[in-house]
Amino acid sequence: MSQKTLGLIHTSATLVPVFQALCNQYLPNVKVFNIVDDSLIKNVISCGALTPDTARRVVDYTGSAAAAGADFILVTCSSIGAAVEMGAALSTVPVLRVDQPMADLAVKTGSRIGVVATLPTTLEPTSDLVRRRAALAGKDIQLVSKLCEGAFEALMSGDAATHDTMVAKALIELSGQVDVILLAQASMARVVDQLSDADKKVPILASPGIAIQHLATILS
Repeated sequence: MSQKTLGLIHTSATLVPVFQALCNQYLPNVKVFNIVDDSLIKNVISCGALTPDTARRVVDYTGSAAAAGADFILVTCSSIGAAVEMGAALSTVPVLRVDQPMADLAVKTGSRIGVVATLPTTLEPTSDLVRRRAALAGKDIQLVSKLCEGAFEALMSGDAATHDTMVAKALIELSGQVDVILLAQASMARVVDQLSDADKKVPILASPGIAIQHLATILS
């Protein structure tokens, strides 16, 4: 059997080592390459939404990844999820948005689902995805979404401590109201490691590890 190739499309260079470590762990026999363009997420944030121009560029990148020899493509940013689904519809190879396996796991885990984000542009696409995946699974859910306003700006300005404190507070509050919590952004995952076991009353799901483990069942 020939070696499979996974193409990763990122909107931040900081995600390259995160996914490389996960691929080394779960996909040791899969070749991996990265496409990074942080102007995609910058455009989404500055416009407050995913614009047709940005969506078209995401679709173009999925085409480029297929042309580069990818057998499977994973797009690691939740904010551009709608464009990823457009790219998937037009692609010659399978294309996955990073938060779909996480959304599916959340729907399986409980009916009261919490979503935490530091950007409104990520909160809405992730919440929308959870609703659609629940409908597809024929399950009634209650969705509680929480935006940590100012946390993303703190992180971007180099104040990781303020970001982590705000996210931790939101996670602790939500855990008393829901069965499972989804992190809308991969950048929030490290905060979970800082929480005490007592604060982690419910499963807290982060998309990178879940997505790569899902791919391991397909590609290995």
